[in-house]
Amino acid sequence: MAATLTAGAPARPRKLLASRRTRVGILYALPVVVYLLVLFVYPIFSTLVLSLKDADGSFTLHWYADALTGVNLSVLFTTLRISAETAVLSLVFGFVLAQAITRLKPVWAGLAMLVVVVPHFVSALVRTYGWIIMLGDKGLVNETLAWAPGAPYQLLYNELGVVIGTTSMMLPYTVLLLYGVMRGVDRRLLAAASSMGAGKVTIFRRVYLPLVAPGLASAGLLSFILSLGYYITPALMGGPNQTMIATLINQQVTKENQWNGAAAQGVILLVLTLAGLLLVKVVSSLGASRKKRNAS
Repeated sequence: MAATLTAGAPARPRKLLASRRTRVGILYALPVVVYLLVLFVYPIFSTLVLSLKDADGSFTLHWYADALTGVNLSVLFTTLRISAETAVLSLVFGFVLAQAITRLKPVWAGLAMLVVVVPHFVSALVRTYGWIIMLGDKGLVNETLAWAPGAPYQLLYNELGVVIGTTSMMLPYTVLLLYGVMRGVDRRLLAAASSMGAGKVTIFRRVYLPLVAPGLASAGLLSFILSLGYYITPALMGGPNQTMIATLINQQVTKENQWNGAAAQGVILLVLTLAGLLLVKVVSSLGASRKKRNAS
């Protein structure tokens, strides 16, 4: 009996301590939960409800049908196309840049990454106007290419201008992601493949590329997701045929006072973004499992 009491004695203080820690943890988490509920969950829920209301307050799917037909559907396809083009170009240039930086000495690699990242802290509006100045008829690019036939080239207010601008905005994200992945590649695997007689192309295709493939997929999907809702650059550097979904939402709210239609467009954009994030999660999980198999 005494042994039972002695063994059970410490259990009660531990329970009290655990319950106290739980209460303290809940107390600390409460402001964050309230913050997320007020500034994240409530606006999303309100937008969803608004997109399902008619002018008289009754339930309707009219706004979704309107968002997926006619001009609105064309805008959605334009958004997807420009986002895909931006993601592909960001991957190409980001891969080349990240690969070059990984070959530098640590000091120079740090400076190179600084050059890549620092412009990202400049306002997107300022950078967009910088591109407008550079790509204009009297800008640096056209002045440099003045000798070429057909100059000056129309580099603004078309899809080319939008893709150039959005690619420059997404490039830092791509380089940062790919640089981290490439730095994690075990160079001994490449050396082993080389010692067994594999050529540079074979090493790149059969060894290096599979190792960095999850990072490529994540970087491309991230650029695509960020481009879906990008507003400033497409609005300033694009023309009427390059209207993207964020620009359309702004027009519906500020010019047409059509909040229900804008809400439906916003929900569609949110669904696309969540689908992209889920895909990133799946790709990252596949990459992690592949690393574990290679390690074992």
